Amino acid sequence: MRVFAIGLLVAGSTLSGAAQEFGPGENLAPYIPTPQAVVEKMLEAGHIKPADVLYDLGAGDGRIIITAAREYGVKAVGIEIQPDLVEKVRERIKDLALGDKVTIVHDSFLHADLSPATVVTMYLLTSSNDRLRPILEKVLKPGTRVVSNQFPVKGWRPIAVSHLKPGTMEYTIYVYEIGKTR
Repeated sequence: MRVFAIGLLVAGSTLSGAAQEFGPGENLAPYIPTPQAVVEKMLEAGHIKPADVLYDLGAGDGRIIITAAREYGVKAVGIEIQPDLVEKVRERIKDLALGDKVTIVHDSFLHADLSPATVVTMYLLTSSNDRLRPILEKVLKPGTRVVSNQFPVKGWRPIAVSHLKPGTMEYTIYVYEIGKTR
């Protein structure tokens, strides 16, 4: 838990400016990179298939969308509020020649069109998941998988829960399926 608190302190100074661009309180999670082993477990747990369209909410440095495109061949879209991270991800997408598979959008995921998603990944806070839940219930089609790292979606029943410990911190991955969340 100490690492998380430090991440909040460090990220807090960079997040405030980005949040103001979209309105007060819209930056719903600090930027804390997901370890690659957790990224791979999230994608595996979400049963990603080449025909899927994956949306990563709070895409950060793009590691989930890039891994999903490279390892699973899916179309992947990241939604990120911090403009500096968006630019870095765009450069990485270009360097890896993944422009036909990967897109990063500078927006708040509370306002982005998530309806094309067949898989949604996220590493947000429980309070953020609470705000996002009615949006996901409204716009996602039945059968869409939602994979949440660390924080459950209150009121939803997961179809699978995985635990892993890549290093010193333990992670819990929750998988939900729209239409089977209750």
